[in-house]
Amino acid sequence: MEPFVFVAVLVAASMHAGWNALVKVGLDRFSSIVLLGLSGMGICLVLLPFFPLPAPAAWPWLFASALIHVCYKLSLVKAYEHGDLSQVYPLARGTAPLIVAVVGALFLGEVTTLTKVLAILSIGLGVCLMSVRGGGVGRMPPKALGFALATAACTASYTLLDGIGARLSGSASGFIILLTIVDGFFTCTYAFATRGPAIFARLAPAWRSGVMAGAMSLASYWIAVWAFTQAPIALVAALRETSVLFAVLIAVLFLKERAGLGRIAAACLIASGVVLMRI
Repeated sequence: MEPFVFVAVLVAASMHAGWNALVKVGLDRFSSIVLLGLSGMGICLVLLPFFPLPAPAAWPWLFASALIHVCYKLSLVKAYEHGDLSQVYPLARGTAPLIVAVVGALFLGEVTTLTKVLAILSIGLGVCLMSVRGGGVGRMPPKALGFALATAACTASYTLLDGIGARLSGSASGFIILLTIVDGFFTCTYAFATRGPAIFARLAPAWRSGVMAGAMSLASYWIAVWAFTQAPIALVAALRETSVLFAVLIAVLFLKERAGLGRIAAACLIASGVVLMRI
């Protein structure tokens, strides 16, 4: 991975942690997801005329990815209904790069060095270890564990679909803009069908925070999708999950939360993976 791509993905990871902090606007999690989807779709509708559309070969991958993105959001919301965020989110995110690495090696021919494999394992396992608190993963309710793993499968799936689609599109920017519009449309359609028009009225008081979080979320994933065209998908996916490390740093440095020995050990494992990726 080229140094510029490496730094860009780390910036994207920090932005990913940032928008997750911004999205705490007093809404329930489903409404927050709808607000993000609506904000991202609105921004991309404005940007659409200024970027080329992706090549036709990329469209099936784009629409499949948009559907998987919606499934990811719904699985994550269901996981949060049955388990704590501090356990569910790291497990869901940390497992995904490991899946991507295996599928990438078997089906995309993305064979990498032993050092890079160790880097992916170190980051993925470090992120997963963030969930081992208060008795560990074994104390998680079975439904929370099941939905967390389903979320990880969705994350790995849309990562691979987006990586392939972006490479076929001829324009990573055009791909992510159209993907965000389709994803937002699917998300809002589902919200309207299941919650009715009242769901959108509840979003109005939080629109400023929603637009800021939506812009950061879009920028973060825009960088990631571009990076998929510049480096092996598994490496980008693993490096992007260092967002969990940035989230912990924000919590400790600015929110004055206690890290605990478990989180410190997990953070060191993630940091080791980042170092290994540059060797």
